[in-house]
Amino acid sequence: MKSDDLIHWSRANIRFDLLDESLKEIGCVWAPETAWDYEHNRLMIYYTMRQGKQMNKLYYSYVNEDYNKIETLPALLFEYPKKDKEAIDGDITYAQGKYHLMYCSHDGTAGIKQAVSDHITGPWTYIDDYCDVEPRGCEAPHVFKLIGQDKWVLMYDIYRINPHNFGFVETTDFKTFTDIGHFDKGRMKRQGFSEQKHGAVCWLTKKEAKKFRKILE
Repeated sequence: MKSDDLIHWSRANIRFDLLDESLKEIGCVWAPETAWDYEHNRLMIYYTMRQGKQMNKLYYSYVNEDYNKIETLPALLFEYPKKDKEAIDGDITYAQGKYHLMYCSHDGTAGIKQAVSDHITGPWTYIDDYCDVEPRGCEAPHVFKLIGQDKWVLMYDIYRINPHNFGFVETTDFKTFTDIGHFDKGRMKRQGFSEQKHGAVCWLTKKEAKKFRKILE
């Protein structure tokens, strides 16, 4: 889906199994995100994909500017270094001169790890440490920068707790991550919703914020 104002949206459904003969046996494609590849000056999407019954891995493709056509076949973005373990739910952030790929590692208790690279499509340096602080399984990482500060917040979906909630950690160097709680159990508050799943954050201008507030009222 694509929008110029976050109100009116166009939509395109893409059948990946019909893109090429080599993809006809794919098991699934999900958890897509978008990013701009400045080295190739192209819009890319990256996502989790499984070929047949193989392990889940992260892949990427380039798309057209209208965001309704896949222009390149899936290329491998990242796979977990342990061949019998999976990586899903990628999220890429450029910060402090490096690309940071956060993802959900299915290596024991599901949790958030990162890999680092000089390029948006890798090669990636694997870091074994977990970034989250949760004792229960979590997934769907997303990083956003705090406006006017050299701080980033990593949020993730803690799907293994009841009641379901999100967790948040804060970092200034992508090495140390400080726990700042869950929704309504710490600094992070929510308004207008009580249930959430696989979230993301985007910035709004003051003009956009006023427009949305008026619509919501």
